[in-house]
Amino acid sequence: MPRKIAAGCLVRARFDGETRYLVVHASGRYNRHKPYSIPKGLLEPGELPQQAALRETLEETGLCCRILEPLGEIDYQKSRKTVMGFLAEALSPVSSPVLEPGDWEIDRAEFLPPDEARAKLHPDQRAFIDRAEARSAAERRR
Repeated sequence: MPRKIAAGCLVRARFDGETRYLVVHASGRYNRHKPYSIPKGLLEPGELPQQAALRETLEETGLCCRILEPLGEIDYQKSRKTVMGFLAEALSPVSSPVLEPGDWEIDRAEFLPPDEARAKLHPDQRAFIDRAEARSAAERRR
């Protein structure tokens, strides 16, 4: 069985002088106790990963974003799926850390401090927060 490829954005924004990351929670009873995720989805035929990541972020959260840099990819441990992550920021200022979900797939979308976002994320996706934070720390040292 071929591996599924998905792409998504780890969107960062500042609230009260603090960097926060956007995480979303899938809707439905089945997902009630499931972990959060970055906004993401499967690539459509002929679609580049960056295009899929931006499209899925817009669909799920209503945010138009721009990609800042790639965060690499992760392979889910329990399924045959690869997720390509991209660090992104909204094109317009975000007024609230809690967003109205953009479609039926999501029941919660919120910007959280790094430690809280990491704790709520799917364990295999936590590497995206770690990579974004490592890059931010490197930028501050320059």
